[in-house]
Amino acid sequence: MAINDDILTDATERMEKAIEVLKKNLSGIRTGRANPGLVDSLRVDVYGSPQPIKQIASVGAPEPTQIVIRPYDPSVIKEIEKAIVGSDLGFNPQSDGRVVRINIPPLSTDVRKKMVARIKELSEEAKVSIRNIRRDGNKAAEQAEKDKEVTEDQRDDIKDDIQKLTKEYEDQVNAMAKDREKEVMDD
Repeated sequence: MAINDDILTDATERMEKAIEVLKKNLSGIRTGRANPGLVDSLRVDVYGSPQPIKQIASVGAPEPTQIVIRPYDPSVIKEIEKAIVGSDLGFNPQSDGRVVRINIPPLSTDVRKKMVARIKELSEEAKVSIRNIRRDGNKAAEQAEKDKEVTEDQRDDIKDDIQKLTKEYEDQVNAMAKDREKEVMDD
């Protein structure tokens, strides 16, 4: 009986990871509001290698239209500015020698529509991931039956449970995408 628990546990853990990846990807999508997550993917060339921005500075959004980056070592401010300008984020940083400020311009309707399209792409990728995990779980259940580890009824129960999991995680993806689309369109 433990084999079906293993199959379901594996499927659940992998579906959770798909949700985590989606959360991370969605946090990088800009709304009209400043969000420290917008610069999370930024890597800055300092101390001889590219470092994630969070390792060399604190990042905050004190106002809805501004991100403030405070480097732990003020001597790296130029490198942070260079990384922002060189990124595909489209931001124009300003610095006073101690902090870097990024003003977030309001989004045009076209840009908002592109962001919504990207959200749809990301959520579809997550759903495909979840469906692939379902397929793997179903294969494992069928293999367990072939190997005489479970009965035909148990195999069908495992497949039913995997389908319920799939539905549950796809619903989570849809809810996350819908919330993010609303944020993009409402700001």
